[in-house]
Amino acid sequence: MEYLGLKHIKGSLVTVEGVQNPPPKYDEIVEIKINANKRLGRVLSVAGDRAVILVFEGTSGMSLTNTATKFTGRLLDMPLSTELLGRTFDGGGRPIDGLGQVFSNQRRQIFGTPINPVKRVCPRNYIHTGISAIDALVTLVRGQKLPIFSVDGLPHNQLAAQISGSANAGNDNFAVVFGAMGVSHDTAEFFRNFFKESGVVDRTIMYINHAFDPPGERLTTPRFALTAAEYLAFDLDYHVLVILTDMTQYAEAVREISSSNGEIPSRKGYPGYLYSDFASIYERAGIVKGSSGSLTQIPILTMPNGDISHPIPDLTGYITEGQIVFDQTLHQKGIYPPINVLSSLSRLMKNGVKHPKLAAQLLSKYAKVADVRAMAQIIGEEDLSKNEKNLLDFGRRFEGQFLNQQVYRSLDETVKIGLELLC
Repeated sequence: MEYLGLKHIKGSLVTVEGVQNPPPKYDEIVEIKINANKRLGRVLSVAGDRAVILVFEGTSGMSLTNTATKFTGRLLDMPLSTELLGRTFDGGGRPIDGLGQVFSNQRRQIFGTPINPVKRVCPRNYIHTGISAIDALVTLVRGQKLPIFSVDGLPHNQLAAQISGSANAGNDNFAVVFGAMGVSHDTAEFFRNFFKESGVVDRTIMYINHAFDPPGERLTTPRFALTAAEYLAFDLDYHVLVILTDMTQYAEAVREISSSNGEIPSRKGYPGYLYSDFASIYERAGIVKGSSGSLTQIPILTMPNGDISHPIPDLTGYITEGQIVFDQTLHQKGIYPPINVLSSLSRLMKNGVKHPKLAAQLLSKYAKVADVRAMAQIIGEEDLSKNEKNLLDFGRRFEGQFLNQQVYRSLDETVKIGLELLC
């Protein structure tokens, strides 16, 4: 049955009245026809005979009278096949690479569920990224979710791309799934070019929602990406690295849609369910019993005004197993990657780190450097003691020789540099 006309249009939301039994279900897919064009939406809420629908492609060009709505009775799903590898899709799962549709007898709903804790296997296998600050001090483990907390203008995209190129380690069963939400054209092109140049494009699946695309599609982009990643990891035993950027744009879309729906805001205007919404994404990473594959997540979020206590990084930190924090001061010094190792953390590091004593000694000594630098700003460096001057020298060498690197390093090279700094 089709329902002609709409009651309200607000942002990306439309309201249909007079809906008859059986009532539509939450998350049910809706077909919306505007003249000869068709768009998709999903049911956000139902009250009596009124249904509120989120239109994925936006409501541009729609009016209260020229719209026909049809409830399909199904949830949003996608085809699953190895033919997804090497393909590029938009935030709604539609191909944008000119290669046509993906056909498969196997389909799966994109609004999946977090991994059952009973079926989880504790991640223990270290991923060598070739980046000393990560390999030695903020170790990445297969099956972990380790976000990058950054600020606009810092090289977080370069770091994520570099990790994706290094994490392969010659494994044929390796794949990258890239989900971009509200990104600029330049960012999307950067990742496209990197995957081509690094030789992993044939083992990469890309879902891209640009900044000029409708915000409704930003809610489905990471879920399309994760559904494809779960299929590769848990059905086909691939080791999958999922890069999601930018989670801040995703959260802004959640806030915009929540506000349009008249929901009561919480911190900074974000809805109270932002925590559980994030969890429904992050908790799909991991390793499950019965499968030799893994799903590792590296979400990227740009902290508004560099505030790490903002709800987006704050809630993300509660759910994920640590974070890699970028530092503007280090970036201004020309250090790449500008990782603040004292603010960064990997809660699974003990499962994957190869040299825990080295990491502890480097972090302990570097932590003292900040205190000495603060003192030097007050009394001047010339009035510091010999030990304090040695600490300042260690800080400069640690940042310049250990943190700062332009080329891939083996673990042996990382350990050698760390030991030389401590001597």
